Amino acid sequence: MNTERLSKIILGPVVAEKASRVAEDHNQVVLKVLPNANKAEIKKAVESLFDVKVAAVSTANVKGKVKRVGRSFGKRSDWKKAYVTLADGADLNFLGE
Repeated sequence: MNTERLSKIILGPVVAEKASRVAEDHNQVVLKVLPNANKAEIKKAVESLFDVKVAAVSTANVKGKVKRVGRSFGKRSDWKKAYVTLADGADLNFLGE
């Protein structure tokens, strides 16, 4: 796979209460990824960018919410998130601690 494509697949971490709970309980990391990325690309991207061993990848498409501002309606963008299960002993910390 193209290294340029791999560097653009991961858009950032998902910072939420559920994401931190999953990280503690199941040794997983939740990432926001490109909507057209597949599991194999996500696995290669995480392994190459963060130098960790990935055991499994699960993905979920998140539908954007419909919001209202005054009389008009708008819609947030749809996005894709990936639950990346790290191998035993691997650790990925975004805070740099």
